[in-house]
Amino acid sequence: MSDVIVDRRDRVVWLRLNRPERLNSYGRGTIDEIIAAFREHADAGVFVITGEGRAFCAGGYLANLQNPKYDELRSQFVGSLEMFDAIRNASQPVIAAVNGPAIGGGNELVVACDLAIAAESAVFGQTGVKIGSAPVLGGTNLLAMNIGEKRAKEVVFLCRKYSAREALDMGWINRVVPDADLEAEVELWAAELLAMSPRYLEIAKISSNVWWNQLRTDMQAGLGMLLQAVGSPDMIEGATAFMEKRKAQFPPRGL
Repeated sequence: MSDVIVDRRDRVVWLRLNRPERLNSYGRGTIDEIIAAFREHADAGVFVITGEGRAFCAGGYLANLQNPKYDELRSQFVGSLEMFDAIRNASQPVIAAVNGPAIGGGNELVVACDLAIAAESAVFGQTGVKIGSAPVLGGTNLLAMNIGEKRAKEVVFLCRKYSAREALDMGWINRVVPDADLEAEVELWAAELLAMSPRYLEIAKISSNVWWNQLRTDMQAGLGMLLQAVGSPDMIEGATAFMEKRKAQFPPRGL
């Protein structure tokens, strides 16, 4: 089974995350398929990323954190940045069509996209520090450029969930529509974008990456810190508690 369904509709390419049994949490296979789709459809005018089933994306797949292997985690962590780079460096606008929960790395995926349109049922948030990780690829940095530093720290530190309407009010996303209207609304935005000059739209997009480009060094440093923490008691307890659906019991600082 493919991790990503590629649905090309003339000049609009829909990339549908296709692991609904785990709320579309992504692994290395998903990463590679998304990057390949950008490469294989370089002549498209607009890309749309959405999820199959009831979720947009629940972030990176956590099962392997219970018994972490450094090389596998490094591949996934670094691959996440490669995937977000592919979104940011694509010449076309990329729209997140948020059809349900966008949590953890799924929320960072929304942040990485150029535009975001959400269904009423969508919810947003980060989970990292609650489950033994930290959202260094958007949550701890670029999200602040969308909603402000204090709000972004609230999102990252407290791991609360926010409705689509709350996210819209904060400047996190561009539009909220009834669930049944999400695809049609995204198609309207895509059609409007396709009417623009692709050459100058690319210039506008790439030059608007100023904050992403400045923050990317911070993202790489954050990845380095995450990799140094692979196998830590906090990582294992957080992942185990998440899989067992219980509250994590983290050891006190220094232990």
